[in-house]
Amino acid sequence: MSDHDYKVVDAVVGLMTPEAMKHRPGWGEEFFEGKMNAAKGTMGGFDSLDQMMDVLDEAGIDKAFLFAQAAGRPGLPGCFHMPYEVIADACQKYPNRLYGLAGVDPYDGMDGVRRLEDAVKNMGFIGAHLYPHWYNMEPHHRKLYPFYAKCVELGVPIQMQVGQSMVYNKNFPCESTGRPITFDTIACDFQELKLIGIHVGIPWHDEMIAMAWKHENVYIGTDAHRPLYWPESFKKYINSYGQNKVIFGTDYPVLPFKRTIEDFDSLGFKTEVRRKVLRDNALRIYGIED
Repeated sequence: MSDHDYKVVDAVVGLMTPEAMKHRPGWGEEFFEGKMNAAKGTMGGFDSLDQMMDVLDEAGIDKAFLFAQAAGRPGLPGCFHMPYEVIADACQKYPNRLYGLAGVDPYDGMDGVRRLEDAVKNMGFIGAHLYPHWYNMEPHHRKLYPFYAKCVELGVPIQMQVGQSMVYNKNFPCESTGRPITFDTIACDFQELKLIGIHVGIPWHDEMIAMAWKHENVYIGTDAHRPLYWPESFKKYINSYGQNKVIFGTDYPVLPFKRTIEDFDSLGFKTEVRRKVLRDNALRIYGIED
């Protein structure tokens, strides 16, 4: 655990308990442990939620934001949705430590908008989560605008994958639709919407930096890419004028908790920058009291 007097907030975490694993598809092991080089056995998940919390404690992580994946349209190859109830149950067992993010399926239309509202108002969720590439849909597509409007109305952020996507299931290849420049249209149309581009935006990371620099309510999530291999421009951005615009995440099980924090610390960021990125920025953006 860290020697610092504060613990970390991981803003992008996949739930890997037995209850959650029932809803995950069969391609996980080949993709995560093969393509993404995750540790062997990762896709076996945890034996219990308590075990997961022990691992978070060991890594020095106080709070984790659990996303309810809406990965494509159910029924298509490799696609799946994580039920909101599975995430809500976990969060209820560890209040003030676990928080829910509601996955968005743009094809759900107004039913999906109402489910998002219910998740925030009645289930305690603190934001929305979106995978544009799973729908072969650019982030500024009109089908997503009702969800953005609802996030503004509810006062919650939406985080979404930007940058290159991978082939998760060979029968359902996903195009890399998440160009960060599309945030420009969204942020102009919804100036109050807190937009978080997760996965850094690689290989268009400079484009993502430009969007976060231009727009007051556009932020960057560091997850899914190991800190040791972050582009130099992104590391310099974090340690300078971007220190208030970046939040830490692992996208677990893509990256392990403890090693990712150790990697981050090996980059030698300023003391005040470390605290902002690993904790304070996420709490501020999501409106969580410390």
